[in-house]
Amino acid sequence: MLIGDAEPAPPSAPACAYCTGNEGSSPQAIYSLPFENRPGAIRVFAHPRPLYTIDGKADRRAEGIYDKMRTVGAHELIVESPDHESHLSRADEHDIAHLLRCWALRIDDLKKDLRFKYVTVFKNQGDVAGQEIKHPHSELTASPFIPRRILYELRSSQEYYSRKERCVLCDIGRQEEQQGLRVVDISGNFLALCPFASRVPYELWIVPRYHHSSFEADLLSRGEAMELAGILRRCLARLEQVTDAYHLVLHTSPNTNSRREVPGYWATLEEDYHWHIEILPITQTQTKSYSIKEAYYCSTSPESAAARLKDLPSSRDPLSQRSLEFQRK
Repeated sequence: MLIGDAEPAPPSAPACAYCTGNEGSSPQAIYSLPFENRPGAIRVFAHPRPLYTIDGKADRRAEGIYDKMRTVGAHELIVESPDHESHLSRADEHDIAHLLRCWALRIDDLKKDLRFKYVTVFKNQGDVAGQEIKHPHSELTASPFIPRRILYELRSSQEYYSRKERCVLCDIGRQEEQQGLRVVDISGNFLALCPFASRVPYELWIVPRYHHSSFEADLLSRGEAMELAGILRRCLARLEQVTDAYHLVLHTSPNTNSRREVPGYWATLEEDYHWHIEILPITQTQTKSYSIKEAYYCSTSPESAAARLKDLPSSRDPLSQRSLEFQRK
């Protein structure tokens, strides 16, 4: 848990600092990745209201029975486009592929810092999702701890592998393809599905159909991300016809470099963990979720959600129900 005395957000500026022509009012970029097919670039900045501070050590210490540490880490703002009205659901897939590559490069770079145990990217789209900055962006955080939900996922994957000597997400993907009930989109290497135990209506996961534990290592070794960009754009185009607010979170492997001195630290990670993207739409302002027990009530079954999403147009590349062919093994 991060605790701080947050200052009120400053009033809206008359002009967006991240728009074309306003570069003089924007801070110095940490990183810039020029577009290949048009002017402009994806730019990365230190977040103007960061959750973490980059300097110093965590200094973990006891306070009675509690543990405390400094909020050391990284919090970056990834400006996806110079266009203030840009949406990933309508963006050119070459630009989305470029953005995915930027995510991978920044994660890979920050994993070289041994203070950080977990580095990931997320995107809050819409006011009710907590979007603070209106210009199209995603965010990256690097923390000196592994978040609880990721830790649960890592341990569950490890336990499943120790019993069955198979990756749990590989098994889930194969079963979902065979049944076809919860699949929304499929390509040669990626699968989009509404998970069996969806926490919220229209929850979507994008999962590689091959095994790999690390998003950044996978994407950088493949050299291109057009296929992933395409299925991500189509999924968001469908979702935005149901709701304009969602959380998108990249689930990738932790930074094993940070504990190289510990024998067996996530020793089977490459075999048991499977990177993926989770998208949680916000369709209701009030829900029956009981977060204290981490029990969820989902008012739409994943089968109904998948069927509706599959039938919605995916903008410029509509995917009909008939075009989803599932190979039954």
